[in-house]
Amino acid sequence: MKPFAKDQSKNPPPANWLDRLLRRFSRIAYGLAVLLMYTLASTALGLALAPVLWVWPLLHEWSRFLPGPLPWILSGFGLALCFFLFGLTLLVVIPVYNWVLPTRVKPFKGGYYTIHALPWFLHNGLFYLVRFTFLPFVTLTPFGVWFLKAMGMKIGRHAFINTEYISDPQLITIGDDAALGGSVRIFAHYGGAGNLVIAPVTVGHRATLGLACCVMGDVVIGDDATILPESVLLPGSRVGTGETWGGVPARKIDREEMEKIKAEIRGMSEALG
Repeated sequence: MKPFAKDQSKNPPPANWLDRLLRRFSRIAYGLAVLLMYTLASTALGLALAPVLWVWPLLHEWSRFLPGPLPWILSGFGLALCFFLFGLTLLVVIPVYNWVLPTRVKPFKGGYYTIHALPWFLHNGLFYLVRFTFLPFVTLTPFGVWFLKAMGMKIGRHAFINTEYISDPQLITIGDDAALGGSVRIFAHYGGAGNLVIAPVTVGHRATLGLACCVMGDVVIGDDATILPESVLLPGSRVGTGETWGGVPARKIDREEMEKIKAEIRGMSEALG
């Protein structure tokens, strides 16, 4: 069996000479892409740190002439302030990078080592700089919603997003009054056996995604639907309007079965009480 980097049977034809070059020298191309991402990340983080490097010396200078423990208190306050200044600046810098660079992600199915995957790689690499640093501090604030929209995520009016575990925001649509519970994982891609599939995710109006459920690429959740906590919606799932799905993998749960589950839960609670 060929290594998946050399097996082109699942790939679309090369888009151009650069795509052919990337496929022929896949490992080298991948290493260069990683180095490029590190370089971009360094410049983005550096720009976000620039205001901090300006503010911190001023705060430190002012604190020198204060009596007693006040210099230490002011320094502690200044460091905390600088952290949030850095984070808020990063929320602006990253969308600008995402807009300027070739990060327009499109649906795709094929190998990882193609030019089609490069925008997806750059888009998520930039997004993760915020996701793993500052996004948890603004998830339930207007700053968090603004950042997700600036990165291309389509978010309806009054949508409630209580999670930072998101990937591929450009390909995710959240409807009006939808609710994403804590630690919901939602991403518009999946892979395996040498295949990378990039496919959009749609969450309908007033849909509810329970605590820590997982929504994979190529999933459509209809209006007023409910996904139970800890459930996993596999690729290709189509949740109808008003339906309730749950389990691993998630499946449709009809009204009678749901009432039986609720009765069993009430029975266990009464027995424990």
